[in-house]
Amino acid sequence: MMTFKALGALTAYPSEDLIAALPEIRDAVISEGMLTAASRDAVAALIAHLAAGELMDLQEAYVGLFDRTRSLSLHLYEHVWGDAGERGQAMVRLQTLYKLHGFAHTAAELPDYLPLVLRISVVVPEKAARAILSDAAPVIEALRERLTKRGSAYAGAAAALVSLASKSLDRAMLEQITKGALPDADNFEALDRAWEEEPVTFGAGDAAGSCRPSTAPANRAARAPA
Repeated sequence: MMTFKALGALTAYPSEDLIAALPEIRDAVISEGMLTAASRDAVAALIAHLAAGELMDLQEAYVGLFDRTRSLSLHLYEHVWGDAGERGQAMVRLQTLYKLHGFAHTAAELPDYLPLVLRISVVVPEKAARAILSDAAPVIEALRERLTKRGSAYAGAAAALVSLASKSLDRAMLEQITKGALPDADNFEALDRAWEEEPVTFGAGDAAGSCRPSTAPANRAARAPA
């Protein structure tokens, strides 16, 4: 299941460890053979983009895409429920799934954070991992479409993830997500006004590794909408 692990690493906040692990990640994706040729090419383009960039520039671009742009948030349930209370209930269920498989994560990471969801895919059977992706596929496809419009290489990772789902894409859900797109904040002040509540966490634990790279620094802990 190295492909799931590799895609989790590629969608996480860029770090020195990630850049150092890029050759390993590329080799894992190629050798495991889970992706189609088109998906492998798209992932290879993202890896090349990360390998060629300056780390600070990559980090700034990542924050601009995924932290400052709500319609590109990597917190999957936000696109389905937004600020509704159902989101918290769904995250509790996801947290329970993690615990059932002996998977712990830090309090800084919300359970619906895409790179974290991909890390649990490594410790469950392949069929279950693909089923988890199937549930998330409409959100990931919406992200792919939006990233493609922005000309972002991260669209390749999203496309690869959708291709790994066990079921056909739920087009009705995709349309619902697209119609209910979250408003984007133009700056951090606007984002703070939209997300003014304290962070919601669901327990602490040691973060599981993702290939070799670490996830985002602690000061980038996600804040969940109320």
